Amino acid sequence: MIKPGETYVVMGLLNTDSIAYATGKMIQELGGNVVYTAQNERMKKIFFDRGCPELTQAHKDAMCIKYCDVTIENEVRNLFRDLGEVSGVVHSIAYANPKTCLGSHVYTNAFEDIKQAFGISCASLATVSQFAQEHMPKGGSIVTLSFASQVAFPFYNWMGVNKAALEALVRALAREYGREHVRVNAVSAGPLTTKAAKSIPHFACLNQTWKKMSPLPWDPIKDKQEVANAVVFLLGEYARKITGQTLYVDGGASVVGGELLRHEKPLRSMPAKRRVNQKAAAELVAAGATPEAG
Repeated sequence: MIKPGETYVVMGLLNTDSIAYATGKMIQELGGNVVYTAQNERMKKIFFDRGCPELTQAHKDAMCIKYCDVTIENEVRNLFRDLGEVSGVVHSIAYANPKTCLGSHVYTNAFEDIKQAFGISCASLATVSQFAQEHMPKGGSIVTLSFASQVAFPFYNWMGVNKAALEALVRALAREYGREHVRVNAVSAGPLTTKAAKSIPHFACLNQTWKKMSPLPWDPIKDKQEVANAVVFLLGEYARKITGQTLYVDGGASVVGGELLRHEKPLRSMPAKRRVNQKAAAELVAAGATPEAG
């Protein structure tokens, strides 16, 4: 699991709804020291200082938040130089102009926006990995966040392309830094209600799609914690031989062809445990066992 007392960098903090916050909170609960990053002071003031009324000022002040714009190489280099030795990094960063890179049409003439989206959402992982691994003398783990890149969803457009590129980059970086005992993986999550997701046009459609596809019930709010659990697993010691992988935490939607049939849809609540039938119970007693609910 997480190494108590060691430092983990969680990049891409917006507010308490973010996967970054849920992951960082769990790392701290397991004894790790967490350094969060936000793009700049302005973003922190808008989304975190003003956007998290549920946190006390004392709680906010106790959090270690640094500024790092991942499109500026020197800022990434300086961040890790100042922090010293780290054990893990979470890359929870993505952006695409919703007017040109998302929506009902795949625009090809907004080239600067397309390049910006690729730089932030994909290429920045390479920059982060380059400077992070230099401060992992005992090896470490880098985990990024993806989304269903093996298929095309409506409205997601260039971001879907970037996520596919991100997963390809994960494999390349895993090969590059394996010699340094640094692992690089991705977690592909189902749709989650976050501040970033709200900029995706018709995001509610994705939630409805998941209800039709996911064998396990999927909650776009509560299941942030399930995604954080997977990220923390990949950061920790129990995943020491896992690298270059994309771990799907999506309720199983990624393996289903088409929509679930009526009889396949998740039950609204967990079924009550079925009691062992009388014949099976008699067999258990004859064998010297005590029948239990099963």
